[in-house]
Amino acid sequence: MSATAGQAADGVRSLADRFGIEPGMVVMEMGYDEDVDQDLRDALTDRCGDLVDEDTDEVVDAVLVWYRDGDGDLFELLVDALGPLADAGVVWLLTPKAGRDGHVEPSEVAESAQTAGLQQTSTINAGRDWSGARLVLRRGSKGKK
Repeated sequence: MSATAGQAADGVRSLADRFGIEPGMVVMEMGYDEDVDQDLRDALTDRCGDLVDEDTDEVVDAVLVWYRDGDGDLFELLVDALGPLADAGVVWLLTPKAGRDGHVEPSEVAESAQTAGLQQTSTINAGRDWSGARLVLRRGSKGKK
């Protein structure tokens, strides 16, 4: 039995539940590399199907952005994530936890998100090595990129 199936059986919300991912949602992934949390990816694909990449022409319900310190300009990456995002969509910014290689300071996340027209609504434990920040469009921000 997988960890997520075991958690669901115990009444604990699964990873896909914590991310608000539902069957039929289109989820785009950016910043994939060999260090991503495969259990999280598996939980999400089990729920919604294959993740689409950043070259998609589809409107997406959610964007998973794997970002590590040194991956480039976070603001630009967040702006790129907004392109295909539905008006009510959400960006999940996944960063290494404190003490892990590539950790990103919360102040950098907050500043880059705000500048991109996003606001952080919550953070979650997204796996053994990753934290997730839920970012949504500030009211009236979609057309102002």
